[in-house]
Amino acid sequence: MTFVTDSLPEKIYRTSQVRELDQIAIQDTGITGYELMCRAGEAACDVLRLRWPSTRAVQIFCGAGNNAGDGYVTARLALKQGYKVVVSAVVAPDKLSGDAERAYVDYRDNGGKIEILKVTTSVFSADLIIDALLGVGFSRELEGLFKSAVKAINAAQCPVLALDVPTGLHADTGSVISGVDTEGLAVRADATITFVALKQGLFLGEAMDYRGELFFSDLGIQWNRSPSQRPSLRRLDQSFLAKTLRPRKRTAHKGSHGRLLLVGGGVGMSGAIRLAAEAALRAGAGLVQVATHPENVEQVMEGRAEIMCLGITNPDDLNVLVNRADAVVLGPGLGNDGWAKGVWQQAMDSNWQRMVLDADGLNFLAQAPRVGGAKQDNWILTPHPGEAARLLSPFEGKEMSTARIQAERLKHATNLAECYEGIVVLKGAGSLVAAPHSAYITSVCDFGNPGMATAGMGDVLSGIIGALCVQGNVMVDAACAGVLLHALAGDDAAAQGQRGTLAGDLMPYIRKWANTTSP
Repeated sequence: MTFVTDSLPEKIYRTSQVRELDQIAIQDTGITGYELMCRAGEAACDVLRLRWPSTRAVQIFCGAGNNAGDGYVTARLALKQGYKVVVSAVVAPDKLSGDAERAYVDYRDNGGKIEILKVTTSVFSADLIIDALLGVGFSRELEGLFKSAVKAINAAQCPVLALDVPTGLHADTGSVISGVDTEGLAVRADATITFVALKQGLFLGEAMDYRGELFFSDLGIQWNRSPSQRPSLRRLDQSFLAKTLRPRKRTAHKGSHGRLLLVGGGVGMSGAIRLAAEAALRAGAGLVQVATHPENVEQVMEGRAEIMCLGITNPDDLNVLVNRADAVVLGPGLGNDGWAKGVWQQAMDSNWQRMVLDADGLNFLAQAPRVGGAKQDNWILTPHPGEAARLLSPFEGKEMSTARIQAERLKHATNLAECYEGIVVLKGAGSLVAAPHSAYITSVCDFGNPGMATAGMGDVLSGIIGALCVQGNVMVDAACAGVLLHALAGDDAAAQGQRGTLAGDLMPYIRKWANTTSP
């Protein structure tokens, strides 16, 4: 029986909720905890065959508790399937109890051997290592033999499969816990197979550097009840674009798809606003107009005549443009001089319908915080972690750091949405979209790649979101679809190599993903 699914589910939970789901399954279906453990082992072997078909020798590091039990079951099944198996035990078998003890006994009784891990250890000539040390049970700095085991795993010259959650990664925050004078340590897996439900720590913090490719198995459970609390996150995938980007009517005209105004591009910074404007066109905005510093007009329009561009000398000139627009993107390349401050202030005070605030637009907002007020839900803030720290500092009463934002991304994204009464896109690996509604579940996007960590990518994102705002989408849906579309286009653009990927490389792929459902 195969338990690994072809796609990841939408709902993501905290570890306490996953434990509750375990108990619901046991109570409502009559399935035993050990049967669930056996199914987890089967799923792990499925991933082993799928991901590494040429593997013949496996070393499995087992700790204690259910994660170790999963490891012993995997070892028994792998042995039965003809693999050479060595189990390295951090916790002696006579210290095990419950289902983990039973899993070890079954492994031993089927001819399985173990080695008790020493203070210093090495990996035998394995084709693959399986991490079954701690899983979701990790909540403090690694010590002793567990620390030695993780160092040995990371030093090995072979791929690593983690069971449930890589050891050392916090299953709720995605952080790698460090000591007062020591750096954090966690298993760097090439792939992770997680069970029962997706854990939020696999999408937050530093998780993307440690989890590798993510596989999922619900272990064949069909729940009659849900956990007592709703999911903590919603995962975005291509199906969201299919639901959000509806096919266009045959009778549509350019006015049907919205008028977007982009405001930015200070002295010497025409590139950012040009990238945002072209991205907006590729994402389907009907009319795209740029208000920029007069010296940038020629550069913005060069090679892209479809952009309507106006040089702004007097900030008051923005009023007419804003009044005609269905949405405004404010900030790409704006700068921080007197011209920029005047343009920002005028745009903010104008009668805008919808707004996307980015880059220098966010920095000005951090200096003079204001909330959405009557325009709640009609603006989207798109900070990276550094900008998020600046935006939150006035509300925290002290200077926030980028590290603090990254350590608790979900918490701070939600706080930003509530403080500014707007929708927040907290950018980064695992971008989050939060809204100031108790009924809204924060969304996370785990597409995208490190090649996108380059100048201009944020400007492209703001242009995409602005374009989706003017095409009739609910603002929070525009933010989610924009983040997802941007990430998928980035993955396509980096297909031939992440290093050297440029923001402009995304343009043809933006068009591709913006037509997900179009004929």
